[in-house]
Amino acid sequence: AGSRAKISAPRQPGAQAPVASGLPGASAAPGGPGSLAGGQPAQAPARPVPAVLPAVVAKVNGEDIQKWEVEAALKRAEGTAGGPVPADKRDAVLRSILDEIVTYHLLAQEAQGRKMDVSDTDVDAEMLRIRQDFPTEEAYKQALLLQGVTVEQLRNVTRRAMQARKIVDAEVTTKIAVQDAEVDAFYTQNLDRFKQGDTVHASHIYFAVPPDAPPVEKNQKRAAAAEILKQLRAGADFAKVARENSNDGSATNGGDLGFFAKGDLPPDFEKVAFELKPGTMSSVVELQAGLHIIKVHERRGPRTAPLGEVRDNVKAFLLNGQRQVKLDQLLGQLK
Repeated sequence: AGSRAKISAPRQPGAQAPVASGLPGASAAPGGPGSLAGGQPAQAPARPVPAVLPAVVAKVNGEDIQKWEVEAALKRAEGTAGGPVPADKRDAVLRSILDEIVTYHLLAQEAQGRKMDVSDTDVDAEMLRIRQDFPTEEAYKQALLLQGVTVEQLRNVTRRAMQARKIVDAEVTTKIAVQDAEVDAFYTQNLDRFKQGDTVHASHIYFAVPPDAPPVEKNQKRAAAAEILKQLRAGADFAKVARENSNDGSATNGGDLGFFAKGDLPPDFEKVAFELKPGTMSSVVELQAGLHIIKVHERRGPRTAPLGEVRDNVKAFLLNGQRQVKLDQLLGQLK
């Protein structure tokens, strides 16, 4: 329930398994908190997942789940993790991904059955929103290429996610609520959860560099990042530059990651942030997830976060708990 900032991988297009944020409460990585797997892990079959997936991996009420859907979601998971899935984890990860994709197909089918369809105009608007998340057309196309999806496949995924969202809104979102008294009681009964060690408030500008990018591309990214650092040192507004250039979800907040403690973010990122003095900025640092320019605003010593500061987070935590129960019930019925 504490406030924990996260550094996400560059926002990739899509809203189904490649980007599970199409549904509130879904995680971008399969099997994570808020996963749409409905608490029902796939049953392990006698045979391992084949090294090369078949063209049709599964059927959901006769509807194909195709190889590209699973592979795109796998690339998304690897991008978020900052590296390939270990060989001994491949089966488990692929089964989790497949279960989540099955979930989206089931939800979309239920929406269609209830005549809760999505218009082409709505899909067009969502596709435009996805495109606008990227600074240039080239960056957009590169993100599609990295995930291994075409624009038409992205459109299909987006429509399915929008259909799924409609049924979840009708059967889950509109049927949950948390009262202020519940928030107060949770905070009082769980004070230990709100104890914080040393924390730091930082912003960053993130430059996505795929692990397998060729040297020429990496050098171009380094040069671009160095030019932006030069602008910042000359007095350019950090938040404005982050909104225009950062390749992750924090860009909309001017790169602001909020306060975070050790253990909340990748260790290599935290090491740099915790070594910076308030009001100072790093050079371009090359970390596992890509290139970063990090600025530290403030540091705090150990404390118990006051209720006023965490009220919204507690409410969201309790709502998500209710939501997951309702969602599990809905998915159980559909499955």
